[in-house]
Amino acid sequence: MSEGDQTRPVLVGYDGSPASELALRWAVEEARLRRLPLTVCHVWHWPYPHRPPEEDTLDTLRSIGAAVADEGVRKAHSLAEGLEVRCALKQGSASGVLLETSRDASLIVLGARGHSGFDDVTVGSTAVQVPARADRPVIVIRSGPPPAQRHGGRIVVGVDGSSASETALGFAFEEAELRDACVEAVCGWWDFAALPGPDQVPFIDPESLRREACARFERAVAPWKSKHPKVPVETKFVVEAPRRALVKAAEDATLLVVGNRGIGSAPKMLLGPVTQAALHEAPCPVAVVPAQQAGRSSDA
Repeated sequence: MSEGDQTRPVLVGYDGSPASELALRWAVEEARLRRLPLTVCHVWHWPYPHRPPEEDTLDTLRSIGAAVADEGVRKAHSLAEGLEVRCALKQGSASGVLLETSRDASLIVLGARGHSGFDDVTVGSTAVQVPARADRPVIVIRSGPPPAQRHGGRIVVGVDGSSASETALGFAFEEAELRDACVEAVCGWWDFAALPGPDQVPFIDPESLRREACARFERAVAPWKSKHPKVPVETKFVVEAPRRALVKAAEDATLLVVGNRGIGSAPKMLLGPVTQAALHEAPCPVAVVPAQQAGRSSDA
């Protein structure tokens, strides 16, 4: 954690949905492990294009929202006695309010989909928009049973040499140290020059390319191993599409950590394709870490 993060709370979005209940549990644990306050944020809004004819209608919605927020605060207190829990009840769009509120936060935790999501959608719009625009890490928790073991286990992190994956490495090692977990750094490498067949690129040695890519991968992980010597580390360099490699590695993992935009992301994309796939397909919670995280470098 950077020095500025040491007093900033963990922010969790809460609407009473099953996914937000799991997000609340995760956020409480993050706040406790990091010795930070927790802010429980509930966002309410009038869901129709026309303003209601009477102010009493808005007051009723606001009161319902306050009850949901209070329930989140109560549950947080029950999960961690002595934890400082703050309440943020605000009106607006969920993603906009969470991003605005997160300016004073060190970390954001969200459920994958809230009450307004469709049953056949695995990840709601807020769980995509917030990681895409946030300037701090966002952990997205899917609905379903929580990890069997929060302490110990594996923190899987995707590494591709981008600046975002560098900050993702830092966050993964930090989480592993907090949870007494191990880090599994994964690089999925795929190069057209290595493809067999008549269309193979001439004058290219695929094996040499693989060796050099693997060496760069090991060099990217090495400084973090030195900085966190107590964290067990395993590196996996696999000749497979990064999307498939990471989703496969995340089986039975405690957390999958990815940068917001990796190598090969189009300039106008808010989230890289591998990150989007992780949010929709990973079988465990996903942490999305932005490249512009201050204070997260291997020589910090």
